[in-house]
Amino acid sequence: MLEEQPSREHLLLEIERLRQQVKDLKEEKADLEILLETTAEHSDTVETELRSRAFEAVREGEIKLAQFLEAIPIGVAVLDSQGKPYYINRAGQQLLGQGVLPLNSVEDLSESYQLYITGTDTLYPYENLPIVRALRGENATADDLEIHRPDKKVPIEASGTPIFDGNQVAFAMAVFQDVGERKQAETERHKFIEKLFELNQNLEKSLDAESELTDAYGRFVPHQFLNLLGYESIIDVNLGDQVQEEMSVLFADIRDFTTLSETMTPQENFNFINAYLSRMEPAITSNNGFIDKYIGDAIMALFSDFADDAVKAGIAMLNILTNYNQDRQRVGYVPIQIGIGINSGSLMLGTVGGKSRMDSTVISDAVNLASRIEGLTKDYSVPLLISHQTLERLRNPADYAIRIVDKVQVKGKSQYVVVYEVFDADPPEIRSAKLANLPVYTEAMLLCERKQFREAGKLFEECLRTNPSDQVARIYLKRCRDWRSLLKGI
Repeated sequence: MLEEQPSREHLLLEIERLRQQVKDLKEEKADLEILLETTAEHSDTVETELRSRAFEAVREGEIKLAQFLEAIPIGVAVLDSQGKPYYINRAGQQLLGQGVLPLNSVEDLSESYQLYITGTDTLYPYENLPIVRALRGENATADDLEIHRPDKKVPIEASGTPIFDGNQVAFAMAVFQDVGERKQAETERHKFIEKLFELNQNLEKSLDAESELTDAYGRFVPHQFLNLLGYESIIDVNLGDQVQEEMSVLFADIRDFTTLSETMTPQENFNFINAYLSRMEPAITSNNGFIDKYIGDAIMALFSDFADDAVKAGIAMLNILTNYNQDRQRVGYVPIQIGIGINSGSLMLGTVGGKSRMDSTVISDAVNLASRIEGLTKDYSVPLLISHQTLERLRNPADYAIRIVDKVQVKGKSQYVVVYEVFDADPPEIRSAKLANLPVYTEAMLLCERKQFREAGKLFEECLRTNPSDQVARIYLKRCRDWRSLLKGI
């Protein structure tokens, strides 16, 4: 791991501190010399000892300063007040390729040390060198310097700082370092950006190519699906990638679509399907879900946050369908009906297929059950059914118009499943009638559970008197009569 290089400000402060220490020691030495000269009673031995201590202190300070400058990993060069090179540390000599040179004039600096304007064969104007500007009392920086050596060209970044003695500039110091790696990285970054820009131009002149590609991929593999797998791009997906999640699954299907499609041409079929699906999609996405796949006229959607999202999406789809049917009837088309089934549980999301063709899919008993529940909507003539697993995951079931429909054993399931009708999207008058009958309806269902079919039948008849369109109540009334007849026969 590379050590962090000291900042320019830190170097200047440290150098100034050491320089001040040396200066103080020199002043102390001078004071001692004066004291020795004016104190005749001191013996020669004492005088020699004091002089030795003073010189040793100054020498020690100068050694510390030199050691510090030699140890730092960036170049340090010093000019005296006349513009002559005074000192260059080891790192500076390695960058420049040479040490202190006996120059006749500061004007020879650029030529003697082969200092050029970056990327050119033009000597750097000596008056603009940071160290020369420091001789004039300025603090200066430059990042367009280049050292031309026989073996290579070294781009450097330099800063110059004046060192004052009173009001006069005693020395000018430059701190400089090789920025070749950084400039190379910047060059490569610019090339990469230019290449990306070129690719973007070739792919789409008016839109960002990456965004366009992402949107295109998202039409085939939902972004949410990739996110659940832990990826941002479809390019990263591998065959067999999978993850287990708790989700709600929504299946929606058009009733009697085969019969309807036989009355249309292939082009009309596609136009109709796309018109229908494009209206249903926003109901799902606006409720935090995504469409996993289209299966002909059927929709399979997934919701990863709350079961409420799936139920609200189902209600929204039915409300949209009402408006869509009004538009169809205005132009002479037959209105359509759909069935929606929702189930919640654990499922596996992943990729299946082979080397040349793979697809995203969801595998789970919970998915199969959602499809079966959607099929039950035909049997009970209701548009939206949910499982008891979904009901249990609702944050507040009382927010919805819900009633129990049946306890069934669906195809492929050994255990019974309780299903419920959500009738929030029913026409207002029917919804109000179902809500008004809900206590009577619920009691009738309990009586059926206890096999008290005579009493249950009477309550279902009461429901039908106030709401003749209640198909579930009508189905149960017939069942009560059939069960009573069966019991009589036994």
